[in-house]
Amino acid sequence: MSEKPFWEGKHYSFHQNRECEFFPCHETDNPDEFSCLFCYCPLYALGSKCGGNYSSTETCAKDCSSCMIPHTKKGYGYIIGKYSEISELVEKQMKSEAK
Repeated sequence: MSEKPFWEGKHYSFHQNRECEFFPCHETDNPDEFSCLFCYCPLYALGSKCGGNYSSTETCAKDCSSCMIPHTKKGYGYIIGKYSEISELVEKQMKSEAK
């Protein structure tokens, strides 16, 4: 039997705001399981390395409307697992600006 992740079942790993004017902001068959914790996905900055289901608009912006990663209970674990990549990206940017 495998051990579940440390964050699974914790209240901090899921948040829902049904009073939000945009709830749910993505189409879903199960609004009770829709998480608003990452309203703006921190993985956006990773571009094509985010791992989500996105497309590009005509202006080359990411269109993440088909991606549910940040809005699922398991999405919390996926996103915090990518934080090291986000940190590397920020560090690289800071070094570039310091030159």
